[in-house]
Amino acid sequence: MGLDKLIPCTVQVAKMIQKSGCDVLCIIDRQIPSELVEQFNEFRSFDKAFDSAVSCFKSPKLNLPVVYSPLPELSDYHDVRAYQEAAAKSLQRAIKAGFKSPLLLIPESKKFKNVELCTVLGALEELYVPIQLREDVPDKRQRITNLSVMISHNPKAEDIVKEAIVLESGRYVARDIGVGDPERMAPPRVEEYVTKLFDGMKVTVISDLNTIAKEYPLFAAVNRAANQVKRHQGRIIFVEYVPPQKARKTLMLVGKGVTYDTGGADIKAGGIMSGMSRDKCGAAAVAGFMQIVKEQKPSDVHVIAALCMVRNSVGEECYVADEVITSRAGVRVRVGNTDAEGRMCMADALCRMKEIAVADKLPDPHLFTIATLTGHAYVAAGVGYSIIMDNSVARKAGHASLLQEVGTSFGEPFEVSVIRQDDFEFNAGKVIGEDILQCNNVPSSRTPRGHQVPAAFLMQTTGLDKHGLESERPLKYTHLDIAGSAGDYPKLPTAAPIVALAKAHLS
Repeated sequence: MGLDKLIPCTVQVAKMIQKSGCDVLCIIDRQIPSELVEQFNEFRSFDKAFDSAVSCFKSPKLNLPVVYSPLPELSDYHDVRAYQEAAAKSLQRAIKAGFKSPLLLIPESKKFKNVELCTVLGALEELYVPIQLREDVPDKRQRITNLSVMISHNPKAEDIVKEAIVLESGRYVARDIGVGDPERMAPPRVEEYVTKLFDGMKVTVISDLNTIAKEYPLFAAVNRAANQVKRHQGRIIFVEYVPPQKARKTLMLVGKGVTYDTGGADIKAGGIMSGMSRDKCGAAAVAGFMQIVKEQKPSDVHVIAALCMVRNSVGEECYVADEVITSRAGVRVRVGNTDAEGRMCMADALCRMKEIAVADKLPDPHLFTIATLTGHAYVAAGVGYSIIMDNSVARKAGHASLLQEVGTSFGEPFEVSVIRQDDFEFNAGKVIGEDILQCNNVPSSRTPRGHQVPAAFLMQTTGLDKHGLESERPLKYTHLDIAGSAGDYPKLPTAAPIVALAKAHLS
């Protein structure tokens, strides 16, 4: 699939307003062309809201419509998202007015060094059209035909736009998978999408029921009810990128891909099931990250990804609380709540990654799980924020602090949480015959340390807890809970946190 198919429209750099071919000029900052100064001052003389509300008007001197989407007065607590939001609002207004070829003036900022790239990404995010609308109504596959951007103060404007297009292609993939409804992005349909996308890369799909039952038993339990319907049957999809040079480090990412979460036998009652097709945004982010890897082709970074695609259905074959299931790592897990399926579907694939890292002696491996895992993370961090949890090895390396800093710089902020002994103790088996209790029967949002406990579970059920600082083979592991940042219905998926991951680990 070509790069041009993974961006919402053509994007080009303009050097002069008059020769850009645009039909509207979009401005988000008080740094304006000289032709507009007099008109802006006139508007300010009678409109106190001019610098705080979006407006659209005609410039006689430029003979061009103008959309002005002003930035807020920036405080010490604003970040670069202010520019992204202003850019998005300017394009939103231009589209409502019927324009098809906007020119966005990108301001400079001494405060935010990545403002140009982030502003372009903010604009491109607004232009995304969901995959099903593109497929079902081809006439609506684009909101505009071309986006021009002017970055007159930066001689690297072309490079900035090229990078934005690559990063956006990854976000586009993540949004496609994340936004697809429970049928369009059921596990077999995700397999089709991913295998087509990564043609030329090594893609391994685990779909055989016997293999899944034997090698991925926790995943198999979640898959059991959906497995009765062929079009809903689960898939574990491995994608691998091998660099042209000797690898300096290895990234191993596992994504939660629950294509629809009914809650299973512990059903999501009372109207809270709506929107649960977004429970696959972790796997969607992993796929988007691999798209960026495919385009950037890092020379010395080895990347292996696993998309754990499963539907948590309810029916006569569904798994239930009180079942005791032995994980791939040989850990006996007592099911406490079938609505804690996310940790179940990722654990065995994470264990497989651990095995590969150790057996193949991969250089500097860092394992990740990425998931819309807990309501607790949503409540704790708030909308728009991911949570990072490092194990002891990754924490000693300073990973969470680095990723948090990078995330803030590129408009994908993180909060940092710490995995503690309490979290492991919470999961300990309660009776003889069970090693680990999968979950309590209280919502995570009402459970103390409700987003840290699942991270400990993933370590305990995979044997990663045996690869700490003083072990023979220490392994870095990071769990990212993106419940707050992935984008809940009715908003579109955000594709967080793949830009931050790419800038932190591929640059």
